[in-house]
Amino acid sequence: MCSGCYYVYICRMQSDKPIILFDGVCNLCNASVQFVLSRDRESKFLFGSLQGNFAQELLKQHHMPADDLHSFILKEKDVLYTRSSAALRVLKLLGGGWQIFYIFIIIPKFIRDGVYRFIAHNRYRWFGKKQECWVPTPEWKSRFLE
Repeated sequence: MCSGCYYVYICRMQSDKPIILFDGVCNLCNASVQFVLSRDRESKFLFGSLQGNFAQELLKQHHMPADDLHSFILKEKDVLYTRSSAALRVLKLLGGGWQIFYIFIIIPKFIRDGVYRFIAHNRYRWFGKKQECWVPTPEWKSRFLE
Protein backbone atom coordinates (compact mmCIF):
# COMPACT_ATOMS: atom_id res chain seq x y z
CA MET A 1 0.00 0.00 0.00
CA CYS A 2 1.46 3.39 -0.93
CA SER A 3 2.03 5.93 1.85
CA GLY A 4 -0.75 8.21 0.59
CA CYS A 5 -3.21 5.28 0.53
CA TYR A 6 -2.02 4.25 4.00
CA TYR A 7 -2.68 7.80 5.23
CA VAL A 8 -6.24 7.81 3.84
CA TYR A 9 -6.91 4.30 5.19
CA ILE A 10 -5.76 5.18 8.73
CA CYS A 11 -7.62 8.51 8.74
CA ARG A 12 -10.87 6.83 7.70
CA MET A 13 -10.43 4.02 10.23
CA GLN A 14 -9.47 6.27 13.14
CA SER A 15 -10.94 9.67 12.27
CA ASP A 16 -12.72 9.98 15.60
CA LYS A 17 -9.60 9.50 17.75
CA PRO A 18 -7.05 12.24 18.40
CA ILE A 19 -3.56 11.33 17.19
CA ILE A 20 -0.40 12.40 19.01
CA LEU A 21 2.72 12.70 16.84
CA PHE A 22 6.06 12.84 18.63
CA ASP A 23 9.82 12.54 18.09
CA GLY A 24 10.34 8.79 18.36
CA VAL A 25 13.99 8.96 19.42
CA CYS A 26 13.60 11.66 22.10
CA ASN A 27 13.62 10.34 25.68
CA LEU A 28 11.50 13.26 26.92
CA CYS A 29 8.96 12.73 24.14
CA ASN A 30 8.81 8.98 24.82
CA ALA A 31 8.29 9.65 28.53
CA SER A 32 5.47 12.05 27.63
CA VAL A 33 3.79 9.41 25.46
CA GLN A 34 4.11 6.83 28.24
CA PHE A 35 2.63 9.40 30.65
CA VAL A 36 -0.43 9.79 28.41
CA LEU A 37 -0.73 6.05 27.73
CA SER A 38 -0.75 5.17 31.41
CA ARG A 39 -3.46 7.77 32.18
CA ASP A 40 -5.62 7.35 29.08
CA ARG A 41 -7.97 4.74 30.56
CA GLU A 42 -10.53 5.15 27.75
CA SER A 43 -7.92 4.70 24.97
CA LYS A 44 -8.88 8.06 23.46
CA PHE A 45 -5.51 8.65 21.79
CA LEU A 46 -3.53 7.05 18.99
CA PHE A 47 0.19 7.68 18.57
CA GLY A 48 2.70 7.98 15.78
CA SER A 49 6.34 8.85 15.45
CA LEU A 50 7.15 12.01 13.48
CA GLN A 51 9.73 9.89 11.66
CA GLY A 52 7.06 7.43 10.46
CA ASN A 53 5.29 7.31 7.11
CA PHE A 54 1.91 8.30 8.54
CA ALA A 55 3.26 11.47 10.18
CA GLN A 56 5.32 12.40 7.15
CA GLU A 57 2.30 12.08 4.87
CA LEU A 58 0.08 14.00 7.31
CA LEU A 59 2.60 16.85 7.51
CA LYS A 60 2.73 17.01 3.70
CA GLN A 61 -1.07 17.08 3.51
CA HIS A 62 -1.09 20.08 5.88
CA HIS A 63 1.85 21.84 4.18
CA MET A 64 4.06 21.55 7.26
CA PRO A 65 7.82 20.87 7.20
CA ALA A 66 8.42 17.12 7.42
CA ASP A 67 11.92 17.53 8.84
CA ASP A 68 10.94 19.60 11.90
CA LEU A 69 11.14 17.11 14.75
CA HIS A 70 11.06 19.86 17.40
CA SER A 71 7.29 19.82 17.58
CA PHE A 72 4.70 17.81 19.42
CA ILE A 73 1.62 17.56 17.23
CA LEU A 74 -1.96 16.67 18.03
CA LYS A 75 -4.33 15.84 15.18
CA GLU A 76 -7.87 16.33 16.43
CA LYS A 77 -10.49 15.81 13.75
CA ASP A 78 -9.13 17.85 10.81
CA VAL A 79 -7.06 20.28 12.89
CA LEU A 80 -3.37 20.02 13.71
CA TYR A 81 -2.23 21.61 16.97
CA THR A 82 1.48 22.10 17.57
CA ARG A 83 3.86 22.77 20.46
CA SER A 84 2.28 24.13 23.66
CA SER A 85 -1.24 24.20 22.19
CA ALA A 86 -0.99 20.49 21.39
CA ALA A 87 0.34 19.63 24.86
CA LEU A 88 -2.37 21.63 26.61
CA ARG A 89 -5.14 20.12 24.47
CA VAL A 90 -3.85 16.62 25.26
CA LEU A 91 -4.07 17.37 28.98
CA LYS A 92 -7.58 18.76 28.49
CA LEU A 93 -8.71 15.66 26.57
CA LEU A 94 -7.02 13.37 29.07
CA GLY A 95 -9.55 14.57 31.59
CA GLY A 96 -9.50 14.08 35.32
CA GLY A 97 -7.36 16.54 37.22
CA TRP A 98 -5.06 17.00 34.22
CA GLN A 99 -7.50 19.25 32.38
CA ILE A 100 -6.95 22.00 34.97
CA PHE A 101 -3.62 22.71 33.23
CA TYR A 102 -5.59 23.87 30.18
CA ILE A 103 -5.95 27.20 32.00
CA PHE A 104 -2.44 27.98 30.73
CA ILE A 105 -3.99 28.43 27.26
CA ILE A 106 -4.74 32.02 28.37
CA ILE A 107 -1.00 32.77 28.28
CA PRO A 108 -0.20 34.27 24.87
CA LYS A 109 0.93 31.61 22.39
CA PHE A 110 4.23 33.34 21.63
CA ILE A 111 5.19 33.07 25.33
CA ARG A 112 4.00 29.45 25.70
CA ASP A 113 5.72 28.41 22.50
CA GLY A 114 8.87 30.30 23.49
CA VAL A 115 9.16 28.15 26.60
CA TYR A 116 8.27 25.09 24.54
CA ARG A 117 10.99 25.87 21.95
CA PHE A 118 13.61 26.39 24.68
CA ILE A 119 12.85 22.95 26.13
CA ALA A 120 12.60 21.34 22.67
CA HIS A 121 16.00 22.66 21.60
CA ASN A 122 17.66 21.36 24.76
CA ARG A 123 15.78 18.07 25.20
CA TYR A 124 18.46 15.78 23.76
CA ARG A 125 21.15 17.36 25.93
CA TRP A 126 19.02 17.23 29.09
CA PHE A 127 17.18 13.93 28.60
CA GLY A 128 19.17 12.11 25.91
CA LYS A 129 17.99 10.30 22.82
CA LYS A 130 17.72 6.75 21.57
CA GLN A 131 19.37 5.38 18.46
CA GLU A 132 16.02 4.05 17.29
CA CYS A 133 12.36 4.65 18.04
CA TRP A 134 10.88 3.34 21.28
CA VAL A 135 8.90 0.12 20.94
CA PRO A 136 5.63 0.05 22.91
CA THR A 137 4.64 -2.82 25.16
CA PRO A 138 2.31 -5.45 23.64
CA GLU A 139 -0.76 -4.04 25.44
CA TRP A 140 -0.07 -0.57 24.00
CA LYS A 141 1.03 -1.65 20.51
CA SER A 142 -2.48 -1.41 19.02
CA ARG A 143 -2.55 2.30 19.90
CA PHE A 144 0.35 3.06 17.52
CA LEU A 145 -0.18 3.74 13.84
CA GLU A 146 3.02 2.08 12.62
